[in-house]
Order: sequence, then C-alpha cells, then structure tokens
Amino acid sequence: MKFRLALAASTAVLLAATPALAQTAADPAAATAAAQSEHDKLFALFEDADARELALNPLGRLFRGEDEGVDRLGDLLTDSSFLASRTDIKLNLALLAQIDRAQLSETDALAYDVFQYTQERALAGVSDEMRALTEVRPVNHFFGLHTFYPTFAGGKGVAPFKTLANYEDNLSRHNDYIAFIDRAIGRSREGMESGVLETKLTIGITVTQLDTQINTPLADSPFMAPTKTFPEGFTDVDKARLVAAYEAKTREIYAANTRLRDFLRDEYLPAARDSVGLSQMKGGAQLYALLVQNSTTLPLDPETIHQLGLSEVARIKSGLEQIKAEVGFVGTLNEFFDHVRNDTRFHPESREALTESYYDIGRAVDEKIGDYFSLLPKSALKIEPYDPSIEQFQAGGSYQSGSPDGERAGVFYFNAYDLPSRLTTGNVTLYLHEGAPGHHFQISLAQENEDLPAFMRFGGTTAYVEGWALYAETLGYEMGFYEDPWNRYGTLQDEQLRAMRLVVDTGIHAKGWSREQAIDFMMQNSGMTNTEVVAEVERYIAIPSQALAYKIGALKIQELRKRAETRLGARFDIKAFHEQVLNTGGLPLAVLETKIDRWIEGQASR
Repeated sequence: MKFRLALAASTAVLLAATPALAQTAADPAAATAAAQSEHDKLFALFEDADARELALNPLGRLFRGEDEGVDRLGDLLTDSSFLASRTDIKLNLALLAQIDRAQLSETDALAYDVFQYTQERALAGVSDEMRALTEVRPVNHFFGLHTFYPTFAGGKGVAPFKTLANYEDNLSRHNDYIAFIDRAIGRSREGMESGVLETKLTIGITVTQLDTQINTPLADSPFMAPTKTFPEGFTDVDKARLVAAYEAKTREIYAANTRLRDFLRDEYLPAARDSVGLSQMKGGAQLYALLVQNSTTLPLDPETIHQLGLSEVARIKSGLEQIKAEVGFVGTLNEFFDHVRNDTRFHPESREALTESYYDIGRAVDEKIGDYFSLLPKSALKIEPYDPSIEQFQAGGSYQSGSPDGERAGVFYFNAYDLPSRLTTGNVTLYLHEGAPGHHFQISLAQENEDLPAFMRFGGTTAYVEGWALYAETLGYEMGFYEDPWNRYGTLQDEQLRAMRLVVDTGIHAKGWSREQAIDFMMQNSGMTNTEVVAEVERYIAIPSQALAYKIGALKIQELRKRAETRLGARFDIKAFHEQVLNTGGLPLAVLETKIDRWIEGQASR
C-alpha cells in the first residue's frame, strides 16, 4: 500500500508539471511547482525516487542503518514488482526531462547527469526481452538469495538484533524468503520452457550449497543464531516465545530449501546447459553486450576488451620475470610460480595467524594514510574470516559496508578455506583493495556525505567502485609496501588476475572458451593456485561481465591522475585529487572524467 501511495503521489507530480496544468493559475499545486527552482525540482525528484525505490526494496533501509519499515524483503520475482520498477524508472526520466539542466549549478548538473545515466541503463535492463533472459534464471551459486540470506538473517549482516521488533522483523522476512524460493522454482520452469537456462556447472554447485545448508543440524543453523545471544532486558517469556518461533520458521526455511534443492537436482540440472558461455545461451550475446556496457560504463565491445587484456597480461608477466631475477631464482617463470606456491614461508599457519597478519597490515596502512588522504571515513574497519559454512565458494576477500552514521563498522572479510592453498604474498594488496583505502574508504565516504542525494550516497557503478579499489592497490608502491619483492610479487599477481579477467570473461562469454580453457590460461600466466583459479573462473561463469569492471575502471582513474600530474606539475596535490575522485560517490567513468577534467582546468587557472 505504501508503494501505491508513493507512486500515485509521483504521478500527480508528473501531471502537475505538464505545461497545460502549469499554466492553470487556479491550481495551487501547479503554482507551487512553477515557483520551484530547478535545484528544488531536481532534489525533490531524487527524494521521491528514493522513497519509491525503498518501498520496492525495503532492505535498502537496513544497509543505511535504519530499522523501521524493514519487515519485508520485497515482492521478489513477481510481475507486480517488475512492472512497478519499470514504471518508476520511466517516471524518473519523464520528471528529469522537465528540469532545465542549464539552470543548475555545477554540482547539481553532475547529479543530474549521474541520475540520467543510471536510469537510462536501468531502463535498458528492464525491457521484456531482458527480463525473459534474466528473471527465469533466479539462482546460481553466486547470485542466489540462498547465498546471502543465511548470513544476513543469522545476525552477521546488516540486520540489527537489539530489540524485540528487530527479532520480529527477521521472522517476518523469513516469510518473504520462503515465498521467493517457491517463485524461483516457478521462474526456472519458465526458463526450461523458453530454452533460457543456467549452466550445469553453476546449478551443480548450487545444489551442493543447498545440501550443506539442509544437512546442518537445526540447532546449528545460522537462522537460529539470533536466539543464542539475546540482548539484555529480554524476559524469559519473550526468549522462550522467540526460540519456539525461530525453530518453527527455520523448519519452514529448511523445507523450502529442500524443495528448491530437489527441483534443481532432479528436474533442472538434467536440462541445464553444458556450455558455460553466455553467448551460447539463447539470447545471451545480446544480454552480454548490455552487461559489458553496464559493467564498464564505456562503449566498449568484447573483442576490444579481450585484446586490451592480452596486452596487459604480457606487460605484467614481464614484471614478474624481473622479480624472478631479483630474488635469484633459476628456472622458468612457471617453475618460479610453483616454487612460491610450495614454499611454506608463504602459507598461513592458522586462521588466527592469518587474521593477525591482516591486523598488522591495517596498522601499517593507518600510519601512512594521512600522507595521501585528507578525507577519512568515520566508520571503523573490522577484519574477519568468512563463516566456515560459506567460505568454500567465496572469493579471496570482500567488503561489507558499515552504517552511514559510522556506528556500525565496515567489515573486510577474508577467506580461510583450505589454508595450504592460500598464499600470504597477496595479503597487503587484498587489504588495500577490500579495506583501506579501497572499498572501505570509497563506500564509507560516499554514504557518510549527507550533501549527496541518496542514489549517489548508496549507489555507484561497478567500474568506479571496483576500479577505485584496484587503483588503491597501486598506492602500495608509494607507501613503500612493495619494496619487499614478495609483496610486489603479490600485487603483480593480483594485478595480473584483473588483467586476465579481461581475457577470460570475454573469452568465455563472447568467444566460446570452455571452463578448462579459461583455467589453463590463468594457470599459465599467473602464480595463482588451482583452488583460487577454479573459484575465479566459476565466478565469471556465474556473473558475466562483472569482472571486467576492475581493470577498466582502474585504468581510467590512473589515466586521469596522470593527466592531472602532467597538466599541474608541481601544483598537483595527491590529497586533493583523491578528494575529487571520492567526494561524489561512484560515478560512471565518463561523468568522472568530465568532473576531473574540469577540476584540473580550475587548478591550472589559479
């Protein structure tokens, strides 16, 4: 009902802004709209659009640190939700078109451009053609709600468990999760009928994930975790009631997951695609082209990206050859990779030792960060391993944002699965990327900036967000961390990973590469372990194009910094440059380039 009211109010605003009604002096609403400045109109639109978005996706409130109106996951996978979302996007663009951009300030014009870009890209993604290629594939081992929800609902995500209302909201959200699982089965059956199918690889892993969750004893389930640590002040009666309610609802979740597991294993898996590339799926080439543009925010085609990747792989491989010579290793580069993989010096001794090594790195970064940044986040940064129940299928690390007010810390998660296969040479780079000054700085500074409209505080393009994090890795050279050849080995290996992604993602999804071909390429051109390579390749198969964003975004930020250094010479200020890149959220790369060029010229004219 809240959504319908919000949409009705927005439609009224749209009608009131039309020329015919605006000329009706007797209409007070029209007169008020006519009197508004273009700035006021723009930010009223932002506020209205944000309210409508949160009505459709209430979880967004939790990620902002709110705990009111968060008893729903939303009507996921329903026709009404999809059509409401598309209506919202069209409404946003129609209202934006009625604002005179020429009358906006420089900052407001930037917000206008970002909003227009994001809404136009969103509209391209919600066509009937795109929906028929995406919504009928609602789960895989990376994007299925089943991978996110146990941690989220178990108290280790952004959902708070401080009050009785928090506990009741969590129970209510369980109902939406169960409904989603059953809708996912229905949508997947539609895909079976239309011939738009996930791969045997991704669904096979998904079945394994569901098996693990289903076979976990009820008492040990993450869904029961909130009942193990009640806050002070809860009465014994409330505790007993909640334990009983959580047990009953967890059984329902187990039953839903069992239905999904059985369907995927017995019906879907036999029909799923043997191929792994998106272009080999019905309609997949068209979808991949859209995803590439969304991920890179640039008009790039897969072949151009593929060739760029091959060039970068060759350049970085040369740098690894230089390290081999520096440390005095005699043998081929691949033998050098094997030597590092097998040297016990570079394997963590325990989960505790690995955790402490990241804290040591964090302290060292903190000592140097003031030399490069004048703008620092309020939110603290925690360092934790993934939960053992999910770590096998996770990447080497990830970041979970803190709250905008800084009260909830951001979290840098690292992977401690199969420790003998993990190398410590890349620890510095991973921390700089996922933690500080990578994702933690970029995401925290954006959401803590209350002067930005909500969609810029809490949104962001992948190319910018991941490009910044990869750029942050390179600051390790200036900070002195890579004077150690083994840390430099680690950062070149990580940079090589991002370069190889350009080759492998386009290879799989545009050129018909097999899983094995992709694995072989990465093993031959890097020192990654087989466990790491397999996890990466299977990630690219599950989420096409996302991996392209890192290197493309980083190269653009590096290009802009070089442009500023060349133009400004001795007047170049690294702190000021970083503030300009970070202080307006995750911009599309073209918009970021325009902004930085304008800043460079402003600095040069002083």
